[in-house]
Amino acid sequence: MPSTPSLLSVNNIEVIYDHVILVLKGVSLEVPEQGIVALLGANGAGKTTTLKAISNLLRAERGDITKGSIEFEGKRIDRLTPSQLVQQGVIQVMEGRHCFEHLTVEENLLTGAYTRRDGGAAIERDLELVYGYFPRLKSRSRAQAGYTSGGEQQMTAIGRALMSKPKMILLDEPSMGLAPQLVEEIYEIVARLNKDQGVTFLLAEQNTNIALRYASHGYILENGRVVLDGSAAELRENTDVKEFYLGISEGERVNFRDVKHYRRRKRWLT
Repeated sequence: MPSTPSLLSVNNIEVIYDHVILVLKGVSLEVPEQGIVALLGANGAGKTTTLKAISNLLRAERGDITKGSIEFEGKRIDRLTPSQLVQQGVIQVMEGRHCFEHLTVEENLLTGAYTRRDGGAAIERDLELVYGYFPRLKSRSRAQAGYTSGGEQQMTAIGRALMSKPKMILLDEPSMGLAPQLVEEIYEIVARLNKDQGVTFLLAEQNTNIALRYASHGYILENGRVVLDGSAAELRENTDVKEFYLGISEGERVNFRDVKHYRRRKRWLT
């Protein structure tokens, strides 16, 4: 990792659901301050569980961190409640967007400022800031969120997180179900927010190609373990990553159905 101080440290955590199912097996990662880090892997690899462990949303799904620790700004946070974490500046944007469908876009955005105590004028300024980054939402501010497009709902979910004045956003599968042009637009906005506002991002993403274009560092999960990590540039050039996640083998496309899991696992572990 770069020499930038770590904002978030996940230290060898294990997660068990229903006191029986071991999902994460000794996951460790570091997220530098004002960085963009990608958490990569196939569906079911443990990406969402890792994010929920950080934001402490596991207990709602009968999950527990049974080993390890999580630190934010040098302080242990895995024993805090989700609302306390929001006040600390750690916000998760859930997979599938999860807007309040019966509320307007603007009402959705304002729910993100619920915990703030800095007055209406400051909230109004931040609302205009969000509209500056997401001009589509400005024109759709009075529309019921449930009737907006998937891309607009993803923008609404990110904008709602911004309204809470976060230090760090945990962004789960932002590209899911969106057209490539919209995915590019959302990632460009993430990069601008990181650069202009200093917001740190931890992205859980199956779309390895676009994630490694915008992140500075990446971790690859398989079956609840980190099997590979490195700078985004190193991962893009890694032969195994090219073959198993980018679909490139010696300059040619490969069919993922032809790639056996045991082959991949053997190569990760050598």
